[in-house]
Amino acid sequence: MDVIFSPLVPWPALYVAAAITMLFTILAIWRGLGGWWLRAPAMAVLLLGLANPSLQDEERDPLSDIVVMVVDESASQRLSDRASQTAQAVEALTTDLTSRGMELRTVTVPDGQGDAGTELMTALNDTLSEEPKSRIAGTILLTDGQLHDAQRAPTLEAPLHTLLTGRDTDWDRRLIVKNAPAFAILDEEITLTLRIEDQGAVPRDIPDRASISIAIDGAEAQTFQVPTGEDLELPLKLPHGGMNVLQFNVAADETELTDRNNSAVVQINGVRDRLRVLLVSGEPHAGERTWRNLLKSDSAVDLVHFTILRPPEKQDGVPVSELSLIAFPTRELFLEKVDEFDLIIFDRYKRRGILPALYFDSIRQYVEKGGAVLVAAGPDFASADSIYRSPLGDIMPAEPTARVLDQGFTPLISELGARHPVTEGLEKFAPNPTVDGIPGWGRWMRQIEVTPLQGQTVMTGIEDRPLLTLDRVGEGRIALMASDQAWLWHRGFEGGGPQLELLRRLAHWMMKEPDLEEEALTAIAEGQTMTLTRRTLSLEIGELEITAPDGSVTTLPLEETSPGRFTATFEGPEPGLYRLKEGDQESVIALGPAAPREFIETIASGDKLEDLVDATRGGILRLEDGIPNLRMVGEGRNAAGRGWIGLTPRNAYLTTNVTVTPLVSPWLFLLLAMVLTVGAWLREGRR
Repeated sequence: MDVIFSPLVPWPALYVAAAITMLFTILAIWRGLGGWWLRAPAMAVLLLGLANPSLQDEERDPLSDIVVMVVDESASQRLSDRASQTAQAVEALTTDLTSRGMELRTVTVPDGQGDAGTELMTALNDTLSEEPKSRIAGTILLTDGQLHDAQRAPTLEAPLHTLLTGRDTDWDRRLIVKNAPAFAILDEEITLTLRIEDQGAVPRDIPDRASISIAIDGAEAQTFQVPTGEDLELPLKLPHGGMNVLQFNVAADETELTDRNNSAVVQINGVRDRLRVLLVSGEPHAGERTWRNLLKSDSAVDLVHFTILRPPEKQDGVPVSELSLIAFPTRELFLEKVDEFDLIIFDRYKRRGILPALYFDSIRQYVEKGGAVLVAAGPDFASADSIYRSPLGDIMPAEPTARVLDQGFTPLISELGARHPVTEGLEKFAPNPTVDGIPGWGRWMRQIEVTPLQGQTVMTGIEDRPLLTLDRVGEGRIALMASDQAWLWHRGFEGGGPQLELLRRLAHWMMKEPDLEEEALTAIAEGQTMTLTRRTLSLEIGELEITAPDGSVTTLPLEETSPGRFTATFEGPEPGLYRLKEGDQESVIALGPAAPREFIETIASGDKLEDLVDATRGGILRLEDGIPNLRMVGEGRNAAGRGWIGLTPRNAYLTTNVTVTPLVSPWLFLLLAMVLTVGAWLREGRR
């Protein structure tokens, strides 16, 4: 029962009246009025009556206290026997709290979205926002202490306790990639910085050197012995353009907590700094300048142009060695430094006695060792002086028949070419739409008849004869274009055509760019979703095998979405390195980090929660020492000790009914004030 005031006039008016009463009382004392001691109480009684004192009686229903229990079920909590430790503690605490009549709010915390880690404080914040703070008697965290949102910790008025899973003897080894570029220039050395670090109670018999294996694009790994606890500088040159996936694995010890953080995946995009091209022109013609202009227009191309300005058969008595405007270093180009070129183009070139057979044999060997040659054939290719009659003919994909077909024709994409990445979808770059299967580009006016020997014919011309044939020779590649009329596209004849796009694709295919490989298995990741593409020249393929980081294998059918392209999508269940295989094609892709954030720090520790726990006088106890007892402690007192944790009773209640009764009747206040006033008058009148 409480005394309350419900004033009959506003409180400011009462304050003013009290001030006036005090003033008149002081004045009466100063004037020496004998009844001041009666007048003052009379005015005070009137003020008290205006304040209207009342008795308030409440009927209350007590409310039970609430305890919030946050259970960490992230990936690191599944290591060792932490899950069973947590389950036993949850069961025991639930039974104890329920028997005490307390309400329990249990919230589980899984792995965060993406690679956010353990968002323990976020879950606690969300739970507390739904409960009245006046009823929270305490919070209990069941975790390994490795959280990743400590900055979101709420302000708590009740004790916070942390019950740690794990063991004092736990230890773990992890691999850290401290420095890795996102892209690198091909043939230029880059440096990766790695570190192998041991955490926790490392056994004394564990050596200070570890075995690390390094694999690129899922190929066979190389193994090295390296020291632990030191930064390792790894020099590296990327083997190819496009995405290079580097996988590092540290050999696991059977006594460490997990091997999930013993791996790391680095994806580096390989780009070419410059494309070095040697253009060999046999004689001046309308297409020669087009070839030169196309190659010079690309700032990434270093072009060396070797051309015959005056043919030797012109009998004017000038020695062949003096026909060049300058002394051209043919021996240096074609023997000593031929391997420095990425692409060699022969444009209407024929044997003239300037380049001996030894030079052509050098170019043949250059291709077999990984080089690339493009032959743009004119009438010279059909003659007796054709370069096909040189050692270069041994690697040509087609043989000339000596016929030159001088008539207009529209180049067509062959059935195989519709699936080959060099010519796939080339019609989209035509200036006009395709009509009745005829691409909307201009005609060419000459074709050299050839008989295919090997390789792949991706474009055809007159009467379906081979126009563009591609082939692999040894480690290199060669392309034969059986026409010297491609320059008509560049000049816009009859609308022109995509000569620049065709040349770009040809050059990149010859440079073995992964995006233009005719047999390839690629994957693009967006979050945990993979888009898988199998590019092939075959009409049918098998199912795709996907090996997850945990070793489980999933088979997935692929659907043909365009000629030569089979695709599918797959949702990866967890971050890590996935291996893909279809037929003889294999690939790897990393979803998120190979070692997720949950496995960066795996040793159970209360360091990240210590400040927050201390601020509420709570405690951090290990479950391996036993499940602590519960005690009730007063607010502001120490709430944890050896083998026990404390909860603060809140004594919260719900008011069901309120009764307000006036303390004294207003008429009684008025009568008392009148009596005191009359008494003062009589006192003063008697004097």
